[in-house]
Amino acid sequence: MCGRFGLWANPKQVADHFQLQEPLPFVPRYNIAPSQEVLAVGQTREGQRKEAWLRWGLVPHWAKDEKGGYKMINARAETIFTKPAYKAAARRQRCLIPASCFFEWQRKEEKKKQPYCIRPKDQGLFAFAGLWEHWQDEEAGKKIDSCTIVTTRANEAVAELHDRMPVILDSAEREDWLAGSQDPALGAAFRVKHHPVARFSIHDEGEALIEPL
Repeated sequence: MCGRFGLWANPKQVADHFQLQEPLPFVPRYNIAPSQEVLAVGQTREGQRKEAWLRWGLVPHWAKDEKGGYKMINARAETIFTKPAYKAAARRQRCLIPASCFFEWQRKEEKKKQPYCIRPKDQGLFAFAGLWEHWQDEEAGKKIDSCTIVTTRANEAVAELHDRMPVILDSAEREDWLAGSQDPALGAAFRVKHHPVARFSIHDEGEALIEPL
């Protein structure tokens, strides 16, 4: 699964990596949590990359209210084409979610879990496979653009921590994913490494969160 991740590359690095024309300004973030705004990269019908801020936690366009989004931060790759909450977005509304790392927790002691920082072996940028939706309540005048991170079976490097991981797409797979022709399970082959880090809370932030113990 993916419950927390970080993005600390600067806007120009993200723009160059994801072939964006003009980067949106943002500050480095080391502890991005569900319900917060995340940077996402989509593609126009003309094939041009475009970035936007989306709320992490998918709210389907047909939902009666926005509350369900807090439970839909991840979508299983095996069922995105069959589950009502995801199947429309899986066909037509895909995105890439830039990240520098993601976190996973492993139980070490009773009632205590050890967090691990998982990063690309080259310490560059990830591209998580994502889905996005637009929801609005016309009576209340409220609109929400939201997203979810697609997950798959953990690869060998992550399996010792958890049985699931985000679908991570390499540069060759990203075009296919955005175009709607990529098998989302293929991203499990992406090479990553991990190390334990100090325990932290949802309120903690800063580079210290990713330093090895």
